Amino acid sequence: LGQSLKAVVPLHPDFEFTFTTRTDIDLSNQQSVHDYFQHQQFDLIINCAAYTAVDKAESESELADRINHLAVKQLAEIAKQQNGKLIHISTDYVFNGRQCRPYIESDDVAPQSIYGSSKLKGEQALLTVLPNNSIIIRTSWVYSEYGHNFVKTMLRLGQERESLNVIFDQVGTPTYAHDLAAIIMTIAASETFNQDNFISEIVHYSNEGVCSWYDFAKAIFELSNIDCNLSPIETKAYPTPATRPHYSLLNKAKIKQHYDITIPYWKDSLQVCLRKLAQQEQH
Repeated sequence: LGQSLKAVVPLHPDFEFTFTTRTDIDLSNQQSVHDYFQHQQFDLIINCAAYTAVDKAESESELADRINHLAVKQLAEIAKQQNGKLIHISTDYVFNGRQCRPYIESDDVAPQSIYGSSKLKGEQALLTVLPNNSIIIRTSWVYSEYGHNFVKTMLRLGQERESLNVIFDQVGTPTYAHDLAAIIMTIAASETFNQDNFISEIVHYSNEGVCSWYDFAKAIFELSNIDCNLSPIETKAYPTPATRPHYSLLNKAKIKQHYDITIPYWKDSLQVCLRKLAQQEQH
């Protein structure tokens, strides 16, 4: 997501951005975060970083908590001190995934994993410390042409293997990081968010539409002309340390209304990403 923001920023010349990496700020280390912000003042902090190894978090709960909860609390305190604003990215994993209609922002939270609960604690800490001037964007199934993600894994496995099993009983919506980055910039530039003492809120964002992981993989193969036999399997046939939500659809009415945006359909965005990946390979 950070890389995608970097790609979107040139479209917003009014902003002057500083992009940080793990070497600049170690979010698992409070001193490192403190030292970085001690001599620098920002109007807006956008936190795209998180501990996202969902299964590993089950055995590294302390590290997940430091990055997804305590560091978020610290960033909120810094934004408050500097009279700045904060945009923070959260996740569909704060819900239990047992609902049968898309989740709205005020639905009951009940994370089923260490990762989900660490992200929820981060949300709660942020809203407590910064009741004004922050936005939490919950999203789901993020992928892009950068880093490790489902799309790139499927492209690799589809070329290496003749057949694959992919889960079909977990449904949600893929989110192309470039689209999410564009929305973050829309919010950052909006009059609504730039009011004094904007009341902090949670909004939901993913691409439009719905699919299972199996449907997602099938679309990746079809659009990339990869000949690999896909078989749908149930979650119980593929046990993992962390429990995944079976139903992750997010209702996006609020963000569309508040920021007057149109959200692209997931398959259209997937096509854009695959095109970029193909161009990268040619170079």
